[in-house]
Amino acid sequence: MELAVKVLSKGQITLPSEVRRRLKIAEGDTLTLEEKAGKITLKKGKSIFDLAGILPNLGIPIDEMIEKATEEAVKDMGK
Repeated sequence: MELAVKVLSKGQITLPSEVRRRLKIAEGDTLTLEEKAGKITLKKGKSIFDLAGILPNLGIPIDEMIEKATEEAVKDMGK
């Protein structure tokens, strides 16, 4: 299936509702984007939110985990 979508001023696109419904993509889901040979492929991906229910409870809210992980990633980029 090939569908046309319009790119908005901030680079955003809207996935048609029929595609979201068929692929079970909901608000807040993470999609991965792969660019290869001038083509873009979007896939439903995993994020820490997807894993929240199966990770052990460490007594740290998920938002705090994300914040700490982001801080560490920024530190690593500076090395």
